Amino acid sequence: MSTPTVRSLIDRKNALLMLLDLMIATLAIFVTFDLFFANDPTVTSVPQDLITILGLKALVLLVLGWVTRVYRIDWRYGSMRELQLLAIVLIVSDTVVLFASFLLLDAFSYQAIFIQSLLAFNGMLFIRLVARTRSFFQFHAPVANGKATLVIGGGESGQKIIKELKEHRTNVLHVVGVLDDNPLLHRLYIHGKPVIGSIDLLERKIEELKIEVVVLAIPSLPYRDRVQLLKRIEKTGVESHALPMLSELASGKVSLNEIREVAIEDLLGREPVQLDVSEISQSLNGLTVFISGAGGSIGSELCRQLIKFNPGKLILFGHGENSIYAIDRELRSLGSDTEICPVIGDVQDRSRLMEVFDQYRPDVVYHAAAHKHVPLMEENPREAVKNNIYGTKNMVEAADFFEVGRFVMISTDKAVNPTNVMGATKRVAEMIVQQQARHSETTYSVVRFGNVLGSRGSVVPLFKEQIQRGGPITVTHPDMTRYFMTIPEASRLVIQASVRASGGEVFVLDMGNPVKIVDLAKRMITLSGFTLEQIPIHFSGIRPGEKLFEELLASSEHTNEQVYEKIFVGCTRPFKSVDPILKTIENLLDQSNGLTSFLLFVANNELPEEVMESIFAPQIEPVRVRVNESAQRRKSL
Repeated sequence: MSTPTVRSLIDRKNALLMLLDLMIATLAIFVTFDLFFANDPTVTSVPQDLITILGLKALVLLVLGWVTRVYRIDWRYGSMRELQLLAIVLIVSDTVVLFASFLLLDAFSYQAIFIQSLLAFNGMLFIRLVARTRSFFQFHAPVANGKATLVIGGGESGQKIIKELKEHRTNVLHVVGVLDDNPLLHRLYIHGKPVIGSIDLLERKIEELKIEVVVLAIPSLPYRDRVQLLKRIEKTGVESHALPMLSELASGKVSLNEIREVAIEDLLGREPVQLDVSEISQSLNGLTVFISGAGGSIGSELCRQLIKFNPGKLILFGHGENSIYAIDRELRSLGSDTEICPVIGDVQDRSRLMEVFDQYRPDVVYHAAAHKHVPLMEENPREAVKNNIYGTKNMVEAADFFEVGRFVMISTDKAVNPTNVMGATKRVAEMIVQQQARHSETTYSVVRFGNVLGSRGSVVPLFKEQIQRGGPITVTHPDMTRYFMTIPEASRLVIQASVRASGGEVFVLDMGNPVKIVDLAKRMITLSGFTLEQIPIHFSGIRPGEKLFEELLASSEHTNEQVYEKIFVGCTRPFKSVDPILKTIENLLDQSNGLTSFLLFVANNELPEEVMESIFAPQIEPVRVRVNESAQRRKSL
């Protein structure tokens, strides 16, 4: 025999509920009749009028039930709204009966009509209360227990999660116990699930109960404790899920669908970088701020962070009209006093840049516009040069000409000993900024960081898409590692750099230890509720220009000088002038192979000695570079 479908089960439930309602209505009418006429010797049998009223009420109930869809309600989750709908159906049906009784028949008084209606409503309400307990109407076979699940947190969020899992009868997760540090909850039951002890017993209970999944349901848990707890769970080898943070629970709604995978940033082993807000507020309040690439991942987050410090104007500059429109609309919805100025333009268009700088006269510039996709730039080196090098040159010179106070360029760890066109163009762009810093009143600096989680083209959104499609996940190489940071962290570092720069610096954030891409992929698969057998990992091979290991700094760039928490100072190789590089690049623009080779040679200091002497000179003072703490620590070890 085939298993009944969900639709057929629902139809059977509704049919039974309708039949029960008719039985209750019939019983209510006969009980009322007996109350009113039990002692009347003239009434010896059930009158025909009573049978007519009974049929009339049954017909009206069925019609109204169909029209109002009262028999399509899942009463396990019924609310006051559904209860009101049921009451309306009964009131309307009894009103029809009342009129029929007075105008056509002679069976009931209005008192009798009221009493039978009250009896019927209470009977129907009782049936629906029973339905909510799920003790009845269970036509489907009970599902097999899912993965043994331990919930951490017996508060409101934990209770809602346990209730949701219980009511959904999921065969994915089966809660067997709860851990909570509140001793008042110990030995109690939450929706039938026992509170079996404090969080200190985590590892022991996982082993004793053969737990397969742990759900962290304490959204108010401080970040440091949250990370430590997630690490403890990870060491046990079980799956881990977490509720959204408090900011994500602002709506007051927690449902099964809102259990999310543990965010990758939760597992990086460090707390988010914080800002010196007072220093930034004083430095940006009331100023005109220009952001190139304002519609991109980093640029748009910069806008969101900057508007908190009340600049006078935000100039949103970018060539993608849709992305500029989106961030413009988002910022305007905040109701800030800052004037938002969306501007369409391209950093490669020098005349347009000069026109915009002349119109707005910015005080601070954040240069986030760049081509960043490594394999694409390998195929299109001219475009990488035009955007990353000449676009930066245009921005730098416009800032100098119009006497901008501060200029910050966003760079990448791929600019260190680059093996690809994108990284090489960013290193040359860094040199352009550093050279301009020597003889300009504008304070120039560079921000260099690693991979940004969730940004366009990054690996995390790609993995999520591949998992949604059922796999496989593609990883280039089993030993591929990268540094990771969040979009807000990257933006905060850029803003902090703009107020800490003294001229010519390259800021680099401590991003902790590098993460293996394959480990990240495995983690995302298990967090999504799948196994490696269900979502396999395929190794596609290293793409052109990629390195196995990224570096935040070259080996010669480290010093012991610390200027801010997790920020150190180092030195890049001193250079005399970037002009010979730019001149050679210009001559090679039509030769893709020659252009690529030259970019890599110059970025890695591998040109012939006579050429190098025209660019690099030991007598030039080295440019200060801010380096990360973790790189310094690894060097000392």
